[in-house]
Amino acid sequence: MNDQHPPHAPAAQGAGTHRPAAHGAGTHGPDDAFAASTLAREGDARTAEDIRVALSPLVDEPAAAAVPPRRLPALYLGHGAPPLLDDPEWPSQLAVWSRRLPRPTSILVVSAHWATTPMAIGATARVPLVYDFYGFPERYYELTYDSPGAPELAATVRALMPANEPVVDMPRRGLDHGAWVPLLAMYPEADVPVLQISMPDLDPRHLFEVGRRLAPLRDEGVLIVGSGFMTHGLPFVREYMLGRPGAPAWSIDFDLWATEALARGDLDTLFAFREKAPGMPYAHPTVEHFAPLFVTLGAAATADEAPDFTIDGYWMGLAKRSFEVR
Repeated sequence: MNDQHPPHAPAAQGAGTHRPAAHGAGTHGPDDAFAASTLAREGDARTAEDIRVALSPLVDEPAAAAVPPRRLPALYLGHGAPPLLDDPEWPSQLAVWSRRLPRPTSILVVSAHWATTPMAIGATARVPLVYDFYGFPERYYELTYDSPGAPELAATVRALMPANEPVVDMPRRGLDHGAWVPLLAMYPEADVPVLQISMPDLDPRHLFEVGRRLAPLRDEGVLIVGSGFMTHGLPFVREYMLGRPGAPAWSIDFDLWATEALARGDLDTLFAFREKAPGMPYAHPTVEHFAPLFVTLGAAATADEAPDFTIDGYWMGLAKRSFEVR
């Protein structure tokens, strides 16, 4: 096993308008000021319009044609902060992925950046985005994603939840960056209805059950997306943000452990990641970015089958591994 010392000097592998008033759970706040200032150095001259033009289209192959609804996979993806959209590789990877999927009738997102008790259903009409990040260049706060709302999907989600899973409406709560940043790369035309719901807590087994309840939506052409990050030790990757290649040992170890457990379909091991995973707690000082994975697994037809890994590698030392389940 690789060294798990605090990764201030980690072992490495080589080569809208709404902004939160204060830092809260699941937002990018003061601890990320260094990240913001570092990431902003690249492409400072780019405007929000430059980003939008670059994202549409990113790939030559056409998007899937509109067809009658058929079962869609469920996704777990790494979303990154808005500078993801300036990355030379990652947006194209997301775009290629989306082009290979059947066109969804709507998209249901569970993001690392929204956890409430009880579960909440976000806006079902167009409202301002949530710009839940701090200290970035102004162009990122000028980005918009004006997708249609999904009121029918919201009603179906509510109906799928059992009596002991209360659901509340938050009609003014727009999409946070865990939803709109990857969707800008995947569906830049913003022409697919999108609904975001919150995680009712961060308990893996509970989230898995939520995903199991949502699974029938896949047969209606709904794309279920758990949006997080396979590793998210932001306080411990400063030198990688400054250009150090590769990734710290704790990030590599956790990524490999999770990949192997997913390939085996070992749900019990994944449920116990806090105790069993190498690289903890550095890989996830807080666990909200791993938690959406369990909603995705719950939505699988057979949760113990190996997923299809679609994106791997590291971004600023963090594992961006993403996958789909069927």
